[in-house]
Amino acid sequence: MAVTSKFHQECYRFLMQIPKGKITTYKELAKAMDSRAWRAVGSAMSNNPNLMTVPCHRVIRSDGRIGSYALGEAEKERLLIQEGIPVESGRIVNFQNFLHDWDLHQ
Repeated sequence: MAVTSKFHQECYRFLMQIPKGKITTYKELAKAMDSRAWRAVGSAMSNNPNLMTVPCHRVIRSDGRIGSYALGEAEKERLLIQEGIPVESGRIVNFQNFLHDWDLHQ
């Protein structure tokens, strides 16, 4: 198992709060952590050692595109659709409707 930084562990802890059927963006996850390091959030997601436990597939780009995933974009899309999130051409349809509300859950 890969060694993760404290920042990565904090990202994973926050990410575990997002329920099935909801998503967040790299930027919004960073903001929820009181950080501006959304690129570091992306790094944490790409280094996630527990893909089946820590749902990094629920983190998307701010423009609604699903973005990268360790198991490939097709698998990320499949997981999101399985959770009830509509995806067309690599983009979440009306993604704002599926955003996790950090203010309600902290």
